[in-house]
Amino acid sequence: MSTIRVAVDGPSGAGKSTLARAAAAALGFLYVDTGAIYRTVGLSVRDRGVDPGDEAAVAEMLPPLRIELRYDGEGGQRMFLNRRDVSGEIRLPEISRYASAVSALPVVRAYLMETQRDLARKHDVIMDGRDIGTVVLPDAEVKVFLTASAQARAERRCRELEERGTPQPFEEVLRDIEDRDFRDTHREAAPLRRAEDAALLDTSALDFRQSLEALLEIIRERTGL
Repeated sequence: MSTIRVAVDGPSGAGKSTLARAAAAALGFLYVDTGAIYRTVGLSVRDRGVDPGDEAAVAEMLPPLRIELRYDGEGGQRMFLNRRDVSGEIRLPEISRYASAVSALPVVRAYLMETQRDLARKHDVIMDGRDIGTVVLPDAEVKVFLTASAQARAERRCRELEERGTPQPFEEVLRDIEDRDFRDTHREAAPLRRAEDAALLDTSALDFRQSLEALLEIIRERTGL
């Protein structure tokens, strides 16, 4: 039987992971957070003291890496690096910069491409990232470009950091988001952009429940579920 593939793309802080995870749980799909995979590579680069912009040095460290995605009983994704659970560590603000840098390297994207596609061949998936509908799964049954204003994304990110006990000034968070947007949309390898056949979902004025209902409606309309 063929699988159903849902690609959710969009800028940093748009709520892709939270909404995609909730939608996958509602539909009984496997959730794949590709950003967490790149963050895991970024963490390894930082730990080894490698320059994340040095493609040759990063390429040399990739083959021995053991990156695993494991799922708990509720479908939650855990990331393991060389058998160590790094699910919490990869969410540190510092790792965002490393993840953004390594995700711009063609060698890293090629290295991780097959892992992502293999999951989509074996399971009904909702996969989120920045180039899922344009590069990783260009023939996905459903494509959604999920976005929100930089201001709204910064406000949400500040609340999230406060809840984690690692607050940051709003201006700093907003600047980081705007910088990340620029890097992601201007990188040479698979820049962030909306696929021509992707539905646009702007959640700037929506709360979580409204955003989830809108995402599920798009998926159901396009798949007949």
